[in-house]
Amino acid sequence: MPEDLPFNINIKEPRWDQSTFEGRARHFFMVTDPRNILLGPKVLDEAKNIIENYRNGIRTPGLTEDKLWKAKYIYDSAFHPDTGEKMVLIGRMSAQVPMNMTITGCMLTFYRTTPAVVFWQWINQSFNAIVNYTNRSGDAPITNSQLGTAYISATTGAVVTALGLKSLTKHLPSLVGRFVPFAAVAAANCINIPLMRQRELKLGIPITDENGNRLGESTKAAQQAIAQVVVSRIGMAAPAMAIPPVIMNILEKRAFLKRYPWMNAPLQVGLVGFWYACYLFLISNQFQKIH
Repeated sequence: MPEDLPFNINIKEPRWDQSTFEGRARHFFMVTDPRNILLGPKVLDEAKNIIENYRNGIRTPGLTEDKLWKAKYIYDSAFHPDTGEKMVLIGRMSAQVPMNMTITGCMLTFYRTTPAVVFWQWINQSFNAIVNYTNRSGDAPITNSQLGTAYISATTGAVVTALGLKSLTKHLPSLVGRFVPFAAVAAANCINIPLMRQRELKLGIPITDENGNRLGESTKAAQQAIAQVVVSRIGMAAPAMAIPPVIMNILEKRAFLKRYPWMNAPLQVGLVGFWYACYLFLISNQFQKIH
């Protein structure tokens, strides 16, 4: 590390000014950058060593401020902020856009048959369970029993909601049936997240002052945080699961998709990905507060 690189750079906070939308957006896109899921163990461990050395006042040869911030965001993308453990790959924030756009696109594409509904709702809830477990509070470990209960309950809730609404919309316009997956996802989120984080609801989450000093635990803060997460998860799914069905309902009546029906799934996934990206950009401020 060059001698003139100070040790007082606050890498606990984002690099950019969080009082501005641009600063929040730039920070958010660094955290969720999908390219980070392609980084190998060597790169991740190097980033971890740089960050830990810097925090401990140990100089890393050749380190610049830009390299320090790059290492910080690589480290944050792969290691749990409380425990320091390497997180499950598909549970990391950098995996959210590619995983969600693929699963959601398939849910919206393959919604007509019962086996397809059951399979994709199961896949979605399995992914959600991994994300919730991976990003749990380090002070609130989840037992295998709690994890199993949340997973089974959310999956059951999603499947029952999807199949129930599917039967009710059988004789309605096809466009109405396209919104069934969204209703199932919303119902499952209301079940899954509180169950996955029930220990936090019972015992509270840590409360710190502006200097990071721990003051105690608060169940009220946990209730507010988890309620915000539920709302944000449903809100995050809304544009990607509500707008593409309308577009696809129009496109499927056109000659192109009638001639190339195999393009249905790729188009659906692409549309979902586009709307996820738009939504994530627009709500970067709120997402930063929640997570």
